[in-house]
Amino acid sequence: MTGAVFLGADLGTSGLKVVALDDAGDVVVEAERDYAYDRPAPGRAEIDVRVWRTAFDAAVAELVAGLGGRTVRALGLSGQMHGAVLVDDGGRPVRPALLWPDGRAIGELARWRRLAPADRAALANPLVAGMTGPLLAWLAAHEPAAVARAAAVLLPKDALRVALVPGADVAVTDRSDASATLLWDVVADGWSPAATGAAGVPAELLPVVRGSAEVTGTTSIGGAEVPVVVGGADTPLALLAAGTAGGLQVNLGTGAQIVRPGWTPAPADEPSTHGYADVSGGWYAMAALQNGGSAWTWVREVLGLGWPELVTAVRDAAPGAGGVLFRPFLTGERGGVAGPDDRGGWTGLSAATTRGHLVRAAVEGVAFAVAAAARSLGGEDGAPVVVTGGAARAPEVQQVLADVLDRPVRYLRLRSASAIGAAVLAARGVGADVEPQRRPGPLVEPRPDPRLADAARRWAGGR
Repeated sequence: MTGAVFLGADLGTSGLKVVALDDAGDVVVEAERDYAYDRPAPGRAEIDVRVWRTAFDAAVAELVAGLGGRTVRALGLSGQMHGAVLVDDGGRPVRPALLWPDGRAIGELARWRRLAPADRAALANPLVAGMTGPLLAWLAAHEPAAVARAAAVLLPKDALRVALVPGADVAVTDRSDASATLLWDVVADGWSPAATGAAGVPAELLPVVRGSAEVTGTTSIGGAEVPVVVGGADTPLALLAAGTAGGLQVNLGTGAQIVRPGWTPAPADEPSTHGYADVSGGWYAMAALQNGGSAWTWVREVLGLGWPELVTAVRDAAPGAGGVLFRPFLTGERGGVAGPDDRGGWTGLSAATTRGHLVRAAVEGVAFAVAAAARSLGGEDGAPVVVTGGAARAPEVQQVLADVLDRPVRYLRLRSASAIGAAVLAARGVGADVEPQRRPGPLVEPRPDPRLADAARRWAGGR
């Protein structure tokens, strides 16, 4: 192999993936490392930031060994959204990072509800306990000494970048992450003084916002100093990798993100969908489901099935699953499609119900939830839906999505899409224009079926 490559690293909740993208947009090498976050008490989610650095070093060492001497031109970072990492003026964490699944700040949301109506509406996002603002408010109330030692609150990818780039400015993030903190006025496109006040912390703790492709310094990779760009949040970087400039994109993994680019920020009193900045100066609307492929994992474990057996059952069972319905909300939801106290389960069982019906109902149930989330975003245009994510890789799942959405779908084989997007940002940071090779699958057309239509109506009615 010859030629230079651009690296993109995606710092996920349960693992880190890194890819090397050549100037033709092909992934030439990739590596990953898994890790687990800590659950020090029910409803809490933390991690020692050193775990991220260890995973990065191991994955990059493996990747570099496979590059065959190719030069690394730049590095970009993608990261899980929300969360809060308190660091001192040297970028060292003052306590473990709090992550988006952490629910300890549920009581702090009352502070946001007490904001003046105009200030609350300017945030234009649902109130979620795992976002940076509420988590910071909890820390200010319960760990004031940690907040007093902190020089900045960072998002996860920013904390990793600071560890990688010695001497760089510590307090830096980008719009895509800043806009997802519940501290951002999306109408004014800047930090909200009112929300910062609700968090109970000094405004000086908030990072400076810079361009996602701006170079912040260098780090050592393979014995050479490599420029590092600011980076961005994982969802908009997956959009960048997929090239979705309009229409609808569904990413189906452990959860599901239903995303519509081209959102126009506007005040919203009690929104059920999210509106965030992308990495290219625009905005997107998103409806997020916690229960996506994770619900199918639970079904497989309960029924003792492997993935191939689940796919076979979906193919062999008739649409409508013999009258069986499945609600996938095993861990509750953020609102909109379902609430935090909703739970999952099968209904409509009879003596004729088979294991195949249960499996087919489970796949249809997640698809029904995706369709409900898509409707909440509006903008129905009939255009093909771009589908990404490992849980949607089977053609049988793609067909169910097309049938339920009543729209053609096209699956993009983009493994590690967020990491690919980060590599594209890295290229932009050093003046290169790289377009990922997307290799779309065939267009899957919807097949109308009255049994499925009836199931969709009953599912929407909660029956």
